[in-house]
Amino acid sequence: MVMTTETEQFTLDDFMKNPPENMEWVDDKLVEKTGMTLRHSEIQANLVWYWRTYINQSGKGGKVYVEMPCRTQRQGRRPDVSYLTPELLERYRNEPTLPQSPPLVAEIASPTDVAEELLAKAQEYLNSSCQEVWLIFPEGRRIFILTENQTLAFQSGDSISTQVVLEGFNIAVDELLG
Repeated sequence: MVMTTETEQFTLDDFMKNPPENMEWVDDKLVEKTGMTLRHSEIQANLVWYWRTYINQSGKGGKVYVEMPCRTQRQGRRPDVSYLTPELLERYRNEPTLPQSPPLVAEIASPTDVAEELLAKAQEYLNSSCQEVWLIFPEGRRIFILTENQTLAFQSGDSISTQVVLEGFNIAVDELLG
């Protein structure tokens, strides 16, 4: 669920320079990110731990972030979990907002989220330098992985793996969802 906030003369450039906590810049206005549950936070923490452990053990480098502000082509977003390559870290580490989508993003559906809106957000990321998006639906125990060329669906009992970014990472859906 999102709540819009009335803003006077706050622009996307303002968001890029100083992104307010728990806010995104969507359709020319600040929108508060709401509706997260304990389950959402648990899955978010699990994914951060698994991705971070993998990049450390594999030597791939880079960093995993929670709610990192980034810019898509026309919006200011905060993906639930994202991964930045060592090259992007070197280039943008000191910026307040990443001027593009991260290469790997995960969005975790809250009970109030609408699937169609999450799919549109995934496409928005893919149109702005993202290479792979994970859409995680905890209640249905399903995960969709979207890339430029494919959409894959996984459910409880399946094992999933990254398709483009963090090559070689895999995990059981049930392990990730707890």
